[in-house]
Order: sequence, then C-alpha cells, then structure tokens
Amino acid sequence: MAKQQPQQKAKTASATVAPKQVAPQLPFIFDRTNYIIMVVGVVVILAGFWLMSGGATTDPNVFPAEEIYSFRRITLAPIVILVGFAIEIFAILKRPKN
Repeated sequence: MAKQQPQQKAKTASATVAPKQVAPQLPFIFDRTNYIIMVVGVVVILAGFWLMSGGATTDPNVFPAEEIYSFRRITLAPIVILVGFAIEIFAILKRPKN
C-alpha cells in the first residue's frame, strides 16, 4: 500500500495543469477622436506644403520674383503649416473619454 500512495499522488500532480497565463490587455493610448484629429492635422500640414510649392520656370535665366515671393508662399503657407502642427499637438494632448 505504501507504494500505491506515492504513485497516486504522482498521477494527480501530473494530471493538474497550471492555468495558462494570459498577457494583460493594454488599452489604446488614443481614442478614435484623437486619430481623426491627427489625420485632419496631417491634411492641413500637407495643404500648407502644397501652398508653398510652385514657382518653377522653364527658362533657368529668368527669376520670377513676384511668383516666388508671393503672399501665398511667404506668409500664408507657413501659417497653415503651423496651424497643422498646433492641431497635431492638440490631438496628442487631448484626453480620451472613459
């Protein structure tokens, strides 16, 4: 009988399986609204770079100063780009609703 008891204990010890450990679910840092605001900010930044582009000529000897130094390229485009970066900062700092 003494031999049977350790065998039975060994069988029950091997029969019990430790529960599988599951990695804890980490919540997303940002909410859906944060991502939407980020996309809007990227679109505004790209619009600013589009406003800044242009002014090319076919003749390398001609310098079109009125096109290159226009209000759109010198003033408006950098302001639009800075507004886009401000939107991005707002999207990052906005707390998601719980």
